[in-house]
Amino acid sequence: MTLRVLLIDDHDMLLRGLSLLFEAIDGIDIVATTTDGSRALDLAREYTVDVVITDAAMPGTDGLAVVRACAPHLPTLVLTTFDDARLVADLVAAGASGYLLKDVSPDALADAIRAAAEGGMILDPRVARYAWASTSGAEGELAVLTRTERVVAKLVAQGLNNQEIAAELVLAEGTVKNHVSALLRKLQARDRTMLALRLAKAFGGVNSGLGFRGPGL
Repeated sequence: MTLRVLLIDDHDMLLRGLSLLFEAIDGIDIVATTTDGSRALDLAREYTVDVVITDAAMPGTDGLAVVRACAPHLPTLVLTTFDDARLVADLVAAGASGYLLKDVSPDALADAIRAAAEGGMILDPRVARYAWASTSGAEGELAVLTRTERVVAKLVAQGLNNQEIAAELVLAEGTVKNHVSALLRKLQARDRTMLALRLAKAFGGVNSGLGFRGPGL
């Protein structure tokens, strides 16, 4: 199966270069490019994209905003020159499927795209040590979660129930229930209230006034 990819970067030359590069790689097709991060989700839907690749630092809509918009719906990789540990942690917490530096080899980038499409998490070895060092304690628990589980986890931390999460992410309620069950198991939480409190701590207190709306399971 050919993977359809959307590229987002504020440098036209990079977009053209990557598009030419992937013409020689089987199984990956760059179907759309843009310098405007605010168009990411609309383009992804228009071109039936499998994976989004975005720069981190862009004027206007930056990579973090792109990840927040796209990650609940499809794998989103960050390709950038910045090796800042805090930025990596923020992007991973937002649901990014990976973080790669722009001098990555073509083969490694292709492998990362394939892994992301299969639900994997890919971090450039040069930033991984900073990322894990910055995610010690409760936040480090998020490393065991899949991309979709991290997105669901953030909404659980905000106090949303399964029905509300399903509506937010456009998922079946049963699918959300399965993800929450996986979160309970992986994070060894005895109930949803403990899970939400632990996740709120891991995400740095995403909602200081957590309003729990029932177990939802």
